[in-house]
Amino acid sequence: MPHPNDPSLRSFIPVDPASDFPIQNLPYGVFSATDSPQLRVGVAIGDVVVDLAVLESEGLLDLALAYEVFAQASLNTFMALGPHIWSKTRARISELLRHDNPELRDNKALRSRALLPRADVTLHLPFRVAGYTDFYSSKEHATNVGVMFRGKDNALQPNWLHMPIGYNGRASTVVVSGTEVRRPRGQLKPLNVDTPSFGPCQRLDFELEMGVVIGQPSAMGEMLTEAQAETMIFGFVLLNDWSARDIQQWEYVPLGPFQAKAFATSISPWVVTREALEPFRVRGPEQQPVPLAYLQQKGVQNYDIELDVSLRAHGADAAQTISRTNFKYMYWSSVQQLMHHASSGCAMSVGDLLGSGTISGPETHQRGSLLELSWNGTEPVELADGVKRSFLEDGDSLAIRGWCQGSGYRIGFGKVEGTILAAE
Repeated sequence: MPHPNDPSLRSFIPVDPASDFPIQNLPYGVFSATDSPQLRVGVAIGDVVVDLAVLESEGLLDLALAYEVFAQASLNTFMALGPHIWSKTRARISELLRHDNPELRDNKALRSRALLPRADVTLHLPFRVAGYTDFYSSKEHATNVGVMFRGKDNALQPNWLHMPIGYNGRASTVVVSGTEVRRPRGQLKPLNVDTPSFGPCQRLDFELEMGVVIGQPSAMGEMLTEAQAETMIFGFVLLNDWSARDIQQWEYVPLGPFQAKAFATSISPWVVTREALEPFRVRGPEQQPVPLAYLQQKGVQNYDIELDVSLRAHGADAAQTISRTNFKYMYWSSVQQLMHHASSGCAMSVGDLLGSGTISGPETHQRGSLLELSWNGTEPVELADGVKRSFLEDGDSLAIRGWCQGSGYRIGFGKVEGTILAAE
């Protein structure tokens, strides 16, 4: 049987070459429909959602389990089954959707139940987020921020080149794309005033990130090898870690971000599996100095994922691209982040989410936040009709898209989008 990543595979479901969801992708998500409001798991292909709960109930997925895996409101139960089942199930779904397989193609009654127009379903948070950790792993981003606040000669802190820097965030406010984001409130203390005040954030920003979805646990006290960390990763999502820059400026000393990052983190509804991204692995930047032994990796652990950020200003008719970059620029890989996370003995859980950290590239147009694009507000971003933005305003809508470009097909993530509401 051909591998699900085979570029020559075709489905009986029509798929536009520009679609994010060809048969080579098959990302997982959670959805509901008007006439069947219960949440369950599906995969996307073209403009269709395949209802895996229906296929499972018909015995077509051969999970050989006594309970229903896909008739659930999250991916957690499926992820807990492990990499062998992930791969086996993806191969079976691919087989059922192939153009030359009559099992589903020629069963009209089953197709009517299992294949739903994507436009007619509601997408939900795809997995139950057990914990959320955000990293700071783009050298370009860290350097830009360091130059802004500490000067060129002290841009990177001494520890940055030796380990992936991160902090534990709030899992409770991770939300799915399309969820509106209320402007946060907090303590504010501009440099030119003596005492803080409490009020709405004035410097609201986005952060262009990828999210790593952990599908297998590790035990408390256990360290991870590169191979173990890799097999624990179920897949990836687009992630926007909304950031209140002025709240953070006052609160972050000495323990780092807190309320400035706790109010919302948005992710895309489709989880693209690690297996689907295999053809797009690339080597990351050379790491100097060489990391300590527990962080060294022999494999190729970065991914060639094109990323696009568009902003539709309040009142504007159309969105406008403000940043284009690539996940391949990340200095610390997702595998290194996971190895470091567990190195102290921290237990990892099914459903943990790791944010890559803001993804910036070497060029000005590749910066992954308004903080960088506007250089802390000193060089506002120019949009259509004379509109300018240093930071996000109420009514602004920001969307992130991502994809890997293959020969005649692309492996895409859809988008993660959010609109800013005024503070209450």
